Amino acid sequence: MLISVFDLAGKRSILTGSLAGRKVLSDLIAAVQPEASGEIVFLDFAGIEVATSSFLRECVVGFRDFARSGQANLYPVLVNLGAPVVEELDFFARQRGDVFWSCTRDHAGALADIKLVGELEPVLRATFEHIKRLGEATAPQLAALGEDGGIKPTAWNNRLASLAAKGLVVERRIGKTKNFMPLLEVG
Repeated sequence: MLISVFDLAGKRSILTGSLAGRKVLSDLIAAVQPEASGEIVFLDFAGIEVATSSFLRECVVGFRDFARSGQANLYPVLVNLGAPVVEELDFFARQRGDVFWSCTRDHAGALADIKLVGELEPVLRATFEHIKRLGEATAPQLAALGEDGGIKPTAWNNRLASLAAKGLVVERRIGKTKNFMPLLEVG
């Protein structure tokens, strides 16, 4: 699913303020199809020259929180961000110890320049690196590796759940165990 933030913002290229962010958030939520559960939702920033932290907080973080709620179960990815928007998002996300998927997407839907914008806290970064390296993992598998000083499955599960809440990994239940894999391949 691809949603144009530019269109939802009334074709304005400069997006400022929490009120405008909440308005676009409301329109984003309304644009999501109820049957879209488990899908990636590409928030297309093509045409946006500037987006302030207050706009991004209300719109992007608000949508991610909605999307990753148990009821929605969507995976937001920001696409076609201009350099000024990436810079503002990166600054904002780093202050929060947060990250967001970002990439470019062409008209055919091909993705390129896939990256994380912002910075994960070290414990979550290490967990994400394990999942990237393994391709997919469960908490018991990570504990069995023994690479991180005897961390128990419960602690691994908490870390994996945090990554899933941020939309960085896909969580799939296999019997009683949850399996986690990166949402996208990082370039």
